[in-house]
Amino acid sequence: MTGHRLGPGAVLLVAHGSSDPRAAAATRALTRAVAAQRPGLDVRCAFLDHAGPRPGEQLFAFERLGHRAAMVVPLLLTNAFHGRFDLPAVLEQARADGLRMDVTTTDVLGAGAPVLLLSALRRLLPPVSYDGVVLVAAGTRDDLARHSVDVAAGALGAALGVPCLAAYASGSPVTGAVAVAALRDRGCSRIAVSSYFLAPGKLHDLAVDSALSAGALSPVAPPLEANLDVARLVMSRIGAFGLLRAA
Repeated sequence: MTGHRLGPGAVLLVAHGSSDPRAAAATRALTRAVAAQRPGLDVRCAFLDHAGPRPGEQLFAFERLGHRAAMVVPLLLTNAFHGRFDLPAVLEQARADGLRMDVTTTDVLGAGAPVLLLSALRRLLPPVSYDGVVLVAAGTRDDLARHSVDVAAGALGAALGVPCLAAYASGSPVTGAVAVAALRDRGCSRIAVSSYFLAPGKLHDLAVDSALSAGALSPVAPPLEANLDVARLVMSRIGAFGLLRAA
């Protein structure tokens, strides 16, 4: 039989995980949204920490079902420690434990500030009048990862036509309050908050509360969660590695 199908037929979305149950619920909702993009595709999720199942468990489950290959999509917005070290170590351990199927890992979702991600951020901004935006993010001590968030903030600001600065819940002195103050120094008086988070959780709440404490506008944009543009971005990451394959 000839035609075209998605190859491989198994996709694993891997999130960092959180002790906040809202985060796992958001990841599972995104998993369903991705699966809806291509009926028949076996899409599952896993977590590096806190929640389960773990990536190795899901990959072995794929293999038991007869899948010979799987695509792993890191549900990460920066390529920091979790993407560069934690996830490869988990996959290496699965190999050591006897996994035989072919596994390919895509780029993280935030790599290159993709158009679909910027579209999702724009759509989720609340309908308020603003002349500046703070893009709140989890934060990391990795300079390159923080730079990628700064790039995303610059791209979002260019798309919106207003100044936009990144702010972090951890790993950086640039908190939400610091970013709001910096925008006020530039002449901004009505500052909206955009959320560079895939899921709600304690770090998201911390970053948002900091911005609000300095006078940012309420309501704020929610995390990206299962936004349709994010689901399409996941599919585009898979597609970059050869979405259609002759069957």
